[in-house]
Amino acid sequence: MLARAITLVESRRPADQRQAQDVIAALLPQTGGAVRVGVTGVPGVGKSTFIDAFGMHLVEQGLQVAVLAVDPTSALSGGSILGDKTRMQRLSRAPAAYIRPSPSSLSLGGVGRRTRESMLLCEAAGFDIVLVETVGVGQSETVVSEMVDCFLVLMLPGAGDELQGIKKGILEIADIIAINKSDGDNRARARAARQEYRSALRYLQHRHDAWKPRVELISGLTGEGLPALWQLIQEHRAALIDDGSFSAQRDAQRLRWMWNTIEERLIDRFRAAPTVRAQLDTVEAAVQRGDVPATAAAHALLDAFLNDKTPG
Repeated sequence: MLARAITLVESRRPADQRQAQDVIAALLPQTGGAVRVGVTGVPGVGKSTFIDAFGMHLVEQGLQVAVLAVDPTSALSGGSILGDKTRMQRLSRAPAAYIRPSPSSLSLGGVGRRTRESMLLCEAAGFDIVLVETVGVGQSETVVSEMVDCFLVLMLPGAGDELQGIKKGILEIADIIAINKSDGDNRARARAARQEYRSALRYLQHRHDAWKPRVELISGLTGEGLPALWQLIQEHRAALIDDGSFSAQRDAQRLRWMWNTIEERLIDRFRAAPTVRAQLDTVEAAVQRGDVPATAAAHALLDAFLNDKTPG
């Protein structure tokens, strides 16, 4: 039933969208109780392996875990592999866990078009933890931090090169940095990386006055550091609740969700307007050739949209 409900909210059909809103509205009183954690990381950091191990650790604590795994959508074919379940073999078989791979549909921020709604559905279904795995770290990746309680950034040992390449904005919004693969021969490099990140974090402004970002060493392969990481996530939640910023953050997220929905609906209506569709190909071709400035073309299409008298 949960899978069907998420499929419904992800549908772009107008009739499905109206029904999905009715479902969300009816279930809203049953939402809000889960711990929402966003998980991002540099390429090759092992997000899926980590979530498989971390999710199993939570399940073994008697918790129910939902994973919303967002796969990148190809800009060429428009398709997604949606193979996260194959990479989370233990967790995918656990009765207390649910994994839902969804396409990003080329949405910015490393999350799907309906990740917020899917998260609420998982909460209404009774899951204690919702992990949102994003497509990867990047400048627009920060969108996920605007819909979760705790933003977890996975990094690799050998921080010297990574500190040069990673976006400063990611570190500024990270609540916890977990250095993955901190086992075996990587231990010494992982400890050095931890010190470098701790030093870097001292010079950055953070999201919450009540919480200073922490750096933890973990291994998704061996399970080392996972109990300590879960403890940190709970400490982060408790600190924000005690400070009053937890509820303020949730309030701000709901408001941001409203405006994002407005922007999305406006763009959909804009593209569907007959007066826009009638001249869109011609205007786009003129902009591509350099015959018309992009700003002038945008204003012309917007004027056509605002003057469209077509019903609906």
